[in-house]
Amino acid sequence: MSLNCEEIDLILKEAHIAGNFIQEIIQNSYDSIAFFLYGKEGSRTLFISLAPESCRINLTNRKIPKNDKPLRFMEFMRSKIKGSRIKEVRQAGKNRIIFFELEHSGITYYMYVRLWSGASNIIITDKNNIIQDVFYRRPGKKEITGGVFTLPEEKESARIFQIRDYDNSITFNEYIDKVYSSEQGRDSLPVLKEQAEKLYTGKILRLEAAIEKLREKEKEFENREQWKEQGDLIMANLDKIKTGDREIICTDFTGDKTYKIPLDSRLSPAENAAFFYDKYKKAKTGSSGVRAEIEDSEKELEELKNSLEKIRQETNPLILKKHLKNQSVPRQKLKKKYPGLTFKKGEWLFIVGRTAAENDELLRKNVKGQDMWFHVRDWSGSYVFVKGPKNKTIPLDIMLDAGNLALYYSKARKNHKGDVYYTQVKYLRRAKNGPKGLVIPTLEKNLDITLDEERLKKLENIDIFL
Repeated sequence: MSLNCEEIDLILKEAHIAGNFIQEIIQNSYDSIAFFLYGKEGSRTLFISLAPESCRINLTNRKIPKNDKPLRFMEFMRSKIKGSRIKEVRQAGKNRIIFFELEHSGITYYMYVRLWSGASNIIITDKNNIIQDVFYRRPGKKEITGGVFTLPEEKESARIFQIRDYDNSITFNEYIDKVYSSEQGRDSLPVLKEQAEKLYTGKILRLEAAIEKLREKEKEFENREQWKEQGDLIMANLDKIKTGDREIICTDFTGDKTYKIPLDSRLSPAENAAFFYDKYKKAKTGSSGVRAEIEDSEKELEELKNSLEKIRQETNPLILKKHLKNQSVPRQKLKKKYPGLTFKKGEWLFIVGRTAAENDELLRKNVKGQDMWFHVRDWSGSYVFVKGPKNKTIPLDIMLDAGNLALYYSKARKNHKGDVYYTQVKYLRRAKNGPKGLVIPTLEKNLDITLDEERLKKLENIDIFL
């Protein structure tokens, strides 16, 4: 429930805001803002919420978290209103619009705080009521820069509003701050904690399920020597198998054990052997990667559980609200740290520069000498950079991932195979008078890559954010 007109008058009467200076302004969310005041009473914080069903103004002692990026209205307020002296504060009639007269460097500004649930706003005008900026831009209501703000006519209401009952041992400001932060409203502590519990529990359950699948895969990879032996047995019995057979029964090389090996009737005997060899090779190269993924996922799971425990102990709803907002912002709306595409596998990061401009920016600003560089040989294509843990040698499995990315994001992709050369970034030399992003590698080595799209699907396509 938002404040009524009588409650607003009591808030203002207790606060003694007139005569204070605005030392700092923080817009901590898209529906609230805080003014850090200084006056006879010392330093204080005036908090304004424009959230539906929770419109209010009150003094608070709670810490106000900063937003991760400067918001438009806050930037305007800091440039024009910060440092102002508050000459007058009053409610305009009984219409839940609070009028502030502000003076800054000899210039007078008016600030109107409209605490109407569903139509709340903060409007800054000059002394002629020409709008300078607004918290929410609403062109349909002419609440935009350059518009004229007019106070609505006050209408007599048959309803008599009363101040809600509260503990008189504290001020009404303190009571309102406690009620909205700890007991009521969508931004109250219980509601926010319930949202956080649901969000983190879902993440934890999904991650636990993913770890279980990885463990099953790791267990499956433990049978890789058996797959190699099955391939060897098929090759040793080629004269006994023909295309169309569904199985072969044979003894192992010691003659002590009998095997029944399933065959793909569509494949030749040699192709069936190649199938088992391929499974063996993938398991051999993939086992270390799966183990690394399990360890990284378990570490992430522990961090999630620790974060959830901290949230359960948090007592400041403003900090909790900011944390939830950061967790729920869609990835496409966040600022990327690196140009191009980013992929992740365990503790290894792959960055794909798709254009000359992206390659050049990555080389200039984002990669270091010890990072690895991959590029398909004799074809135009993307640069692939690999970042990993400090002082850790890049494993073959990660090199094959990078090689597949370099092949996939090149014109050689249609051939499904190609040579990829690689070296450390410190061994790249810019081509003299060459086009943007062009480099000449030295001390490079070669990988013979056959495109493996299943390998690429296992990479986590991500965005790395600031």
